[in-house]
Amino acid sequence: MTSAGYLVNHMARLFADGLRKRIAPLGIVPGQFPVLLALWKKDGLTQKELLALLDIEQATLANTLARMERDGLIVRKEHPADARARTIHLTEKARSIRDRAYMAAMETNKKALSGFTDSERQRFLDDMRRTIAALQDEDSSVHRAK
Repeated sequence: MTSAGYLVNHMARLFADGLRKRIAPLGIVPGQFPVLLALWKKDGLTQKELLALLDIEQATLANTLARMERDGLIVRKEHPADARARTIHLTEKARSIRDRAYMAAMETNKKALSGFTDSERQRFLDDMRRTIAALQDEDSSVHRAK
């Protein structure tokens, strides 16, 4: 197969499946992982702030947050300065799995990149960043043209 889009999509599904298997015992799923990463870095963000950080659809984030709240990973609180906004905070349950979740992600990456030398791994990551930047530039120019 020589289609870059197909290969990237296939690789992403394999990454997600590997991560899913490793984090399932922690009570989380891959779709929650980006939200957790953002909140582990800075707890108490608003949904609007998470949207800007994660670059995902509003409806997707809303559904993810509802599931996380249901599963006891987050709580929403009134924003101290904006009555219309709510801040999102990790529960003790979510804080307690942080190190194990990071390890699961590192194990997934290690497995995926195990066939690469250090220099090949760096080149591969650099190439992916360049590809992402090119597609983001295209996406921005398409939105500006509308």
